[in-house]
Amino acid sequence: MRRPSLGSLLLASTDPERLRAWYATALDPEDVSDVNGYRILKFGEFFLLIDTRDDVADKNPEPGRVILNFDVDDAQAVAARMEKVGVTWLAELEDRDGSLFATAIDPDGNYVQIIQLSEEHRKGMQ
Repeated sequence: MRRPSLGSLLLASTDPERLRAWYATALDPEDVSDVNGYRILKFGEFFLLIDTRDDVADKNPEPGRVILNFDVDDAQAVAARMEKVGVTWLAELEDRDGSLFATAIDPDGNYVQIIQLSEEHRKGMQ
């Protein structure tokens, strides 16, 4: 039996068009599409689905509960791209033992991290 794999995440919003536009502009996904009302952004083998829901607030009251981590090859370039779209940083880009991390806040208040792991940290995860 094949083990489950995590392939997507549904991000609910009261303004899904605004949220999709932010992710598409700030993080430059490989593909952006609409399928059956879902706004789908493809990042590598992972799909971020953005949908509207009536049972969520305009702003996430507990943004630290789930943090979207984006693995990047050039954290400085991605951070610069995000700054051009007016990102709000919770934590600006910093070096943590050879790996680069930054945490942004999306328009709904969710935390979004960009991470450029060092080779040493990558080896430790395998």
